[in-house]
Amino acid sequence: MPLTARLKKQPPAENVLAGDPLGVHPLAEADREEALAFLAGRSVGAIFMSGLLYDNGPGSPLNRGAFCVFRGGAGELEGVALIGHATLVEARSERALEAFAALAKRCHTAHVIVGEQSEVERFWARYHEGGQQPRRVCRELHLELRWPVPAAEGEASLRRATPDDLPAVIEVNADMAERESGVNPLETDPEGFRQRTLRRIEQGRVWVGTDDRGLLFKAEVMAETPEVAYLEGVYVRPEDRRRGVGRRSMSQLARTLLANSRVVTLLVNDENKGAQSFFLATGFRLRGYYDTIFLSRM
Repeated sequence: MPLTARLKKQPPAENVLAGDPLGVHPLAEADREEALAFLAGRSVGAIFMSGLLYDNGPGSPLNRGAFCVFRGGAGELEGVALIGHATLVEARSERALEAFAALAKRCHTAHVIVGEQSEVERFWARYHEGGQQPRRVCRELHLELRWPVPAAEGEASLRRATPDDLPAVIEVNADMAERESGVNPLETDPEGFRQRTLRRIEQGRVWVGTDDRGLLFKAEVMAETPEVAYLEGVYVRPEDRRRGVGRRSMSQLARTLLANSRVVTLLVNDENKGAQSFFLATGFRLRGYYDTIFLSRM
């Protein structure tokens, strides 16, 4: 059975687009290229949305939400958003931002809102009254890496993960997710979490380094376009940190990714000073600041 058929089907943001009273429309397949052009060269949220559109198309349950657009009176595109488990908004007008915020209030399964600091503040000012309340708010640094990639001493033995690596990757991912969000996905959605991780492995998006003691290094390419490769879940085994393992592995991975994308980018929690030092030492540079708002369940 194809993997997509095994995935638990997710309703598109609880049909929040039904009735379309807000001037917001579902993103149709025929409009995908226009949406990708709109999102190009924009924020991390735009990169993530672009990756989903490249991988799944606009109407797939794998997106865990509903892609929608806002158009002006002359039909021009003023905003693209994903409303669902993760809410991401790219708006070029106040009316688009207001419409997306009003729409997002209807989605009671939302887990997180992510965006550039100033944009999230503007969105939240329109969303918070009547929407889900924050459970946790994190400030994050947006870091970027471009050529040239600093050299690292020694060689890394990085490879694409296989399904045999799934148990180790899931264990690490669940721990990282709980530390960041306060929610363990193995407790809230174990089968969906497993299948999403397996799909990334099957897509060749999970990179690992292993030794006779197990998982040594891991990183996941959550979105990859000709412009940008967006990383999440970068992990170095605790007892092997500050020994050059991470720098060698990241150097190898960055060189591989930059052969196909112009930039490698990621977000790192403002409170995680160790991770910040690691990424800056491997050549990443500060691009800006983001806010991540984890929402309470309604």
